[in-house]
Amino acid sequence: MEQKIQTLRDSASARWLVLMLLALAMFCSYIFMDILSPIKDLMQSTRGWDSTAFGTMQGSETFLNVFVFFLIFAGIILDKMGVRFTALLSGVVMLIGATINWYAVTDMFTGSSLETWFTNNLNYIPGFDELGISPFYLGMPASAKFSAVGFMIFGCGVEMAGITVSRGIVKWFKGREMALAMGSEMALARLGVATCMIFSPVIANMGGKVDVSRSVAFGVLLLLIALIMFIVYFFMDRKLDAQTGEAEEKDEPFQLKDLGQILTSSGFWLVALLCVLYYSAIFPFQKYAVNMLQCNLTFNEVSPESFWASDAVATLQYAIMLVVAGASFASNFMKSKRLEVIWTLVAVVFLVAYCYMGYERQSASAVFAVFPLLAVAITPKLGKYVDYKGKAASMLVIGSVLLILCHLTFAFILPLFKGSVVGGFVVAYVTILVLGASFSLVPASLWPSVPKLVDARIIGSAYALIFWIQNIGLWLFPMLIGKVLDNSNPQIVQGLADGTITPEQAAVSYDYTAPLVLLASLGVAALFIGFLLKVVDKKKGIGLDEPNVKQA
Repeated sequence: MEQKIQTLRDSASARWLVLMLLALAMFCSYIFMDILSPIKDLMQSTRGWDSTAFGTMQGSETFLNVFVFFLIFAGIILDKMGVRFTALLSGVVMLIGATINWYAVTDMFTGSSLETWFTNNLNYIPGFDELGISPFYLGMPASAKFSAVGFMIFGCGVEMAGITVSRGIVKWFKGREMALAMGSEMALARLGVATCMIFSPVIANMGGKVDVSRSVAFGVLLLLIALIMFIVYFFMDRKLDAQTGEAEEKDEPFQLKDLGQILTSSGFWLVALLCVLYYSAIFPFQKYAVNMLQCNLTFNEVSPESFWASDAVATLQYAIMLVVAGASFASNFMKSKRLEVIWTLVAVVFLVAYCYMGYERQSASAVFAVFPLLAVAITPKLGKYVDYKGKAASMLVIGSVLLILCHLTFAFILPLFKGSVVGGFVVAYVTILVLGASFSLVPASLWPSVPKLVDARIIGSAYALIFWIQNIGLWLFPMLIGKVLDNSNPQIVQGLADGTITPEQAAVSYDYTAPLVLLASLGVAALFIGFLLKVVDKKKGIGLDEPNVKQA
């Protein structure tokens, strides 16, 4: 006799609908997070944002999380108010911040009294300037300042959403397909990066007239959809609690007294430092990657009448990308080896087609959009390997090596192919795919290692502290890269000042060697800490290289 479904959680379709709602909300937030990254050149040519202004604005996303400790407050809000309230709050906060960000780059802001106010104010903030942590500076364009304010608010919302979504998945999938659900949510969210890389430049250039605010408006619209997703989730989750008769699950709040136990763990510090180093070499790089490719690759002009210059080709390429992501992800869960091979071959064939289309379009943003595809394909495999075979600490070392090699390739090998259109594209595609693989290698082994380092009772506090430390790097390095880029290209800065070079020319003429070496040095530091972590693991018997699932 068929077992009767008692609650929504017992229904597979309801569980996976909830996952889709939460994952799509994060997908939309990931798109907005990098919506300006592929149009850095247009921000310079149309809004006067040099690399320092662009980097300062991008780094502002985590400013309140780091220096006003909002990330800790978000955890407290989640603990006290529950998943449903916090999900809605995060959606509203993201939307408010994004709307401010959009208005700052519109023509309406230009020439307004608000622009005058931002030009004349926030040029010096007592205390923050002395410490060198101010999110603004004298001479920063008013639109960049106001945009930074919006991005700070958005950053609070998106971090709150991240921890809320994780809690929601645990609630609905506990004792069921939780690992698969977590992996699926991460894979879909990462596709948001590729989505903004493909569509942001197309929308900004739509109709033959450049308008960067259109791209940001696209992101705002998606965040409105994300809020709707959270609202639907709110009612489904409330219905589940009504069926179970249980109050919302609550974790132990972040407590200062837990810090002593966490901070005295050498293993914890090594994992936290490795985390901030690795993520600082990846996420800030994403914000400059498209412009780096514009400066290092040779592009042939595509005729405006050509199919490859049409807006429709971007949609077609995006559809092919979804096939690559779907087929490669599905290959991880085929019980038949034959079906696994078939799905993998489908993914490879469509990936080649995608890369060919990016070449024909002669688009730097379309090239970098392959970044998350290999990550989507191998993340479940790596997670399963760590679960059943172990070797997490070894994977951290391998990921760091790949990170170093990729950034050094961008710095020294890719510029050698300047003038060779095909050769440059091939080197760029291969390096970006490998960087995506390293992006999967480290998180798949790093996050499951934390429970082995601290007591289960304070695992929430440990994760909150790691996220806070990570946000320091995500605040610092976008700004630092921008400053290094301007300081290592004085001829461009001077040319813009005296009018001998146009903003359009300057935007695609930077030498990215110094910033890329900086990022590679983070990988070297991460590699050193990875080896040190293996030594500590062996000495103290932490078990980082042991499998998570113990075989009977």
